[in-house]
Amino acid sequence: MNGKLLLITLAGRRAALPAAAVNSVIELSEVTPVPRTPVHIAGLSALRSRPLTVIDCAAALGLSAAEPDWRLQRAVVVEYEGHLYGLLVDAADDIIDAIDDPQPLGADPGPGWEAAALGRVETKAGSLLLLDIGALIAGPLQARAA
Repeated sequence: MNGKLLLITLAGRRAALPAAAVNSVIELSEVTPVPRTPVHIAGLSALRSRPLTVIDCAAALGLSAAEPDWRLQRAVVVEYEGHLYGLLVDAADDIIDAIDDPQPLGADPGPGWEAAALGRVETKAGSLLLLDIGALIAGPLQARAA
């Protein structure tokens, strides 16, 4: 891989997203809830007059029982299959280099994480889970089955 990664904190754990897929990291000024959407969809916002679907990444991993507070989080903006998404994370810290290609997980990363982990990647910040943006957008396995 030897690519760039965005170092994030999600549900109290450091992880990484492929930086090439990231448009920006923003603070949201407004999120409008949408009735009858899956639990991991926090709502809709706007980015430069375009709709932005806001994804609660902790809920997408099945790790969050509380309502997300998007005012305290950052939204990692990605374009996926022609749509804009804001992935809510606790923090987006830095762009770092991957030292090598992602490796198999090896050990169980814990409940919820395995469904969204592409593997482990070595960086100067240590070994990090590389997360699958599509899996975060799809949400927890229960929501995908529905």
